[in-house]
Amino acid sequence: MNPLIREWIEKAEGDFTTTRRELRARGSPNYDAACFHAQQVAEKYLKAVLLDHGQNIPKTHQLIDLLALCIGIDGSYELVYADLAVLDGYAVRFRYPGQSADKSEAKGAYRSAKAVRAFMRSKLGLE
Repeated sequence: MNPLIREWIEKAEGDFTTTRRELRARGSPNYDAACFHAQQVAEKYLKAVLLDHGQNIPKTHQLIDLLALCIGIDGSYELVYADLAVLDGYAVRFRYPGQSADKSEAKGAYRSAKAVRAFMRSKLGLE
């Protein structure tokens, strides 16, 4: 596997670990961070897939835009649309004052990230 693709995957896995750790934290869990890192899992896996198919990676955090590029490669990527729609706004939604995630929202983000991760890993021949 191309070393740059491997690096995107390693970064995504780090975000996945961080999401899970924040949900399990007994003292002061950061649900905002859990949602952000869940979004990052999906974003980085989408970008790894694009690279794997020789595509340029656009400078965007919009998961649905990245998904559209993946669907252009293989229509089966449409299967993760619903989970990506859950995660799409989390790149910025809770990063600044005014809104905060709760435990339920963070759990939902984790579930969506987990589903996207599993699908992308299978597409990349990792599991």
